[in-house]
Amino acid sequence: MIKFIKNFRKDEDGAVTVDWVVLTAAIVGLAAVAYTQVGNGTNELANTVETALSSVTVATPSTAITPK
Repeated sequence: MIKFIKNFRKDEDGAVTVDWVVLTAAIVGLAAVAYTQVGNGTNELANTVETALSSVTVATPSTAITPK
C-alpha cells in the first residue's frame, strides 16, 4: 500500500492535464471578454453612424439626364 501511495505522488500525468484545462479555461475567458468589448464598441459606432446619417438630407436631381 505504501508503494502505491509513493508511486501515486510521483505520477505527474494528471498534473499536465490540469494545467491544460486551466490554460484552456483562461483562453476561453479572455476570448469572451474580448468578444464583449468588440461587440460593445461596434454597437456604439453603429449608433453614432445612424445618428449622423439620420440628420442628412440627400437632394435628388430635378432634371432628368437624357442619353445622347
